[in-house]
Amino acid sequence: QSASEDEIEEWQPESKAPKRQQKAQPSEKKPVVKRQAKPKEPKESKPKAPRKPVERKPRAPRAPKAPKPLKAPKPPKEPKPPKVPRATKGGKKQQALAGGGWSEGPSSSHQPYGGKKEEPEEDFAFDEPSLKRQKTSSAPQGRPTRLPTSGRAFGEDLNMNWDLIQLLSERTGVDQWVCLNISQLFKEENTIPFIVRYRKEMINHMDADAVRDVQLVLEEIYALAKKTQTISQTLKKEGVLTAELEQALRNCRTADELDHVYAPYKKGSKLSKACRARQLGLESAAQALLQSPYTLDLRAWVKPGSEGLSTLEEVSTGVVQILADIIAKDGETLTHIRSLCDKSMVMLQSSVSRTALKEQQKEGHQGKPKDIDKFHLYCDFTCNVQHIQHHQTLAINRGENLKILTVKVNIPDRVKSDFCRWCLNVRWRPKGYPREELMKILRDAVEDSYKRLLLPLLSRSYRAKLTGSAEKESIAMFVRNLRQRLLVCPVRGRVIMGVDPGFRHGCKLAVLSPTSQILFTDVVYLHGSGGNREADKLRHLMIRYSCNTVVIGNGTACRETEAFFADLISRRFFQPLDVSYCITSEAGASIYSVSPAAVKEMPDLDPNLRSAVSIGRRVQDPLAELVKIDPKHIGIGTYQHDVSQSSLKAALDGVVQECVSFVGVDINICSETLMRHVAGLNTGRAKSIAEWRETNGPFMNRDQLRLVKGLGPKSYQQCAGFIRINPLDHLNNHSALTSKETCGVAVVKSAQEKPAAKGKGKTKASAAVPTLPNPLDQTCIHPESYAVARSFLSLVGGSVDQMGRPELRQCVEASVKCQGLEALAETLNTTPDTLQLIIDGLTQPPGFDIRQDFEKADFKRGIVSMSDLREGVVLTGRVENATLFGAFVDIGVGRNGLIHKKYITPDKLPADQRRRSLALGPGEKVEVRVLNVDHQRGRIGLDLIRVLR
Repeated sequence: QSASEDEIEEWQPESKAPKRQQKAQPSEKKPVVKRQAKPKEPKESKPKAPRKPVERKPRAPRAPKAPKPLKAPKPPKEPKPPKVPRATKGGKKQQALAGGGWSEGPSSSHQPYGGKKEEPEEDFAFDEPSLKRQKTSSAPQGRPTRLPTSGRAFGEDLNMNWDLIQLLSERTGVDQWVCLNISQLFKEENTIPFIVRYRKEMINHMDADAVRDVQLVLEEIYALAKKTQTISQTLKKEGVLTAELEQALRNCRTADELDHVYAPYKKGSKLSKACRARQLGLESAAQALLQSPYTLDLRAWVKPGSEGLSTLEEVSTGVVQILADIIAKDGETLTHIRSLCDKSMVMLQSSVSRTALKEQQKEGHQGKPKDIDKFHLYCDFTCNVQHIQHHQTLAINRGENLKILTVKVNIPDRVKSDFCRWCLNVRWRPKGYPREELMKILRDAVEDSYKRLLLPLLSRSYRAKLTGSAEKESIAMFVRNLRQRLLVCPVRGRVIMGVDPGFRHGCKLAVLSPTSQILFTDVVYLHGSGGNREADKLRHLMIRYSCNTVVIGNGTACRETEAFFADLISRRFFQPLDVSYCITSEAGASIYSVSPAAVKEMPDLDPNLRSAVSIGRRVQDPLAELVKIDPKHIGIGTYQHDVSQSSLKAALDGVVQECVSFVGVDINICSETLMRHVAGLNTGRAKSIAEWRETNGPFMNRDQLRLVKGLGPKSYQQCAGFIRINPLDHLNNHSALTSKETCGVAVVKSAQEKPAAKGKGKTKASAAVPTLPNPLDQTCIHPESYAVARSFLSLVGGSVDQMGRPELRQCVEASVKCQGLEALAETLNTTPDTLQLIIDGLTQPPGFDIRQDFEKADFKRGIVSMSDLREGVVLTGRVENATLFGAFVDIGVGRNGLIHKKYITPDKLPADQRRRSLALGPGEKVEVRVLNVDHQRGRIGLDLIRVLR
């Protein structure tokens, strides 16, 4: 156990477990504490000074623990772990921390969320949810970093009868050693972006979505354990907690099982029939029927005049109810009936509810019939629960919530007959030879248990399982759509005119500089009688600001505004400029324009003009602009109001954090809103960074982040690798910083002026931080790996000044080709993934952006109408939204067409997209064939030909 704790510390010395903090590094932390305490007792500090070396000498013998001779017995259990101490053999802090790489490393793989190897195609299951790809354990880096014999010690505080790590592994399909590492990393408050990029080997090269899935299941397990403890305490106070009941509660592995066990004891609920029968003292009679039926005489239990015992029939009924309760709560019985259901065709059936039919028959009521028409597909719907689609489940749930549909689960009668036969002949067969009247009581108990207790439990279980699976897939679809929308390639270096179209209130214009600064705003009325005059105004503006790009929002009057600009472009009205335009989604722009963030950013602008600014910026830098809007308002995904709002918000906030972190932010120019989405930061820390930046000028290096109030060591560790320091900012603001520099070391004035602040502020005020720029701060290399990066540069004969240049790339490629990546990593006492990340950071050109390989906005000069479409016509388009039943594609006719999921087949997709449940997402270019055009309903059916790249 001590050996595994030492390995934990080698991976993360800055974020140790509380117990290890007290033992592992007292020699490092105690001197700091004493220095802060010395000013209070200066007399005592002097005699203690000579004692310091005396205190450290007895700890010197702990140094031999570095070779770890006592750990020799553990490696024989696993042949590969001996390689782990080698990775942290150097003893240096930076080398010990360099325990991971970047799964989305751009040089090795341009996918920002998983530089993972594609799995064989024979494992493909197209209609199933996407599988999370992991490296196999046979790969060099796939070995367990820490592999304990059991996770019981990790989850012993849960006080449950199951193993936390084993249960987590079973429910997620992830190896136990990976589950243990992930659980430990989350316990140490690490963020998913940091784990995925810098702790790759500890998580077996999983991607962000897979780690998030494990996190969600882990939270569910913790919530289950917490609820179990609460129920146990409640029942104990009420005096009904028995040893058997407590064990039954601790054995529960799901929330459904826990609710089933706790249901009869819920406070405020009706006393169950079995409880009332037990209060009458009939439980011993029920047990006697099973254990010794030949001695049981129910007539002895009859008490005339007593309610529930006055007749033999009442006594028999009480015994039946107790036996039914015992059968329904038996674990073996539940397992058997579930296995019977799994082998049968269990059907989900929906029909129109009586309430909806009554409302429809009422005169003058026009709301309900329309709602019923919306659910006409499910008014007489039956489907096997194993084959029902996720969107069908969510649609049926919505209809049921609106009281339009009635839903029930139909279990075949064969299940009942098989179950009753098994109970009577196997599980609950009485000992001995019971009389016929006693066997009738037992048969009645089995049937009553099935009909009254087990059937509702199974129905709830199926409904909950279907709903949970559908919600999970809907949220996953939402996450994939949002990620692709956020990572659209920015359009840089152009002056852009953002247009928020409208009829009555005119079209709002905003001319933006290449750096998104507002140059001009106005309102023009393009669709009235003065169209020619407004066209002259547009030409004047575009020539004046050299603007040749127009971005039109896709809201009201979009089609007419697009036709207006297309006509002017076709007549070369804007010569000598070559003008083009694009259509972009304006979802959420109106909500953002009246938000406090927009008011703070553009206080002097009318809200309508703010929306035009937002539309233009969505093309210039989609990520920086869309993070200002609630992800639910961006207009992607389906059934967002029918899923768990807390789960949806957590998943969307997580993917926003991943996108912002993996792209990286320039800390000196990014907005406070964008900054708060970086891993390790929040609203308060982003505000403190912005205030520090305003007071002290731009940051010169990442180390200066330590001086920011509220940014502790853990927050710095999580965010440092995702923050960029551009050297151009130093040159532009050099004059403002010269007064604050002293011999290359800056001492923050604002911190010095407040010596009476908290102890943390004193520590930061006294800390000397270098102010010289560090070229490595421009890269994705984490500060914990700077020493390894410098050693690598010395090894290949390069220098920091050559970063991003072709000559350094040639040196690196030659060294890697000659010696091999693993051999170099072994020489540098680091891991191959960390070294690959360092190579990526050193060889990427200045200003590298992982989004440059993603899709860009489509700019065009002409227009096509829906009336021009014919069946069989082949077109190119861009996916606007992906749903659980298909993908909507913008083909440039003002109305999106639908590619149904049955036309999205594996043979039409690139190899790297075939494992996803629906392999198309927003922003992807596709070639499609028109299948049908419904002008009356405005629907276009499309067939996917191929994905364009």
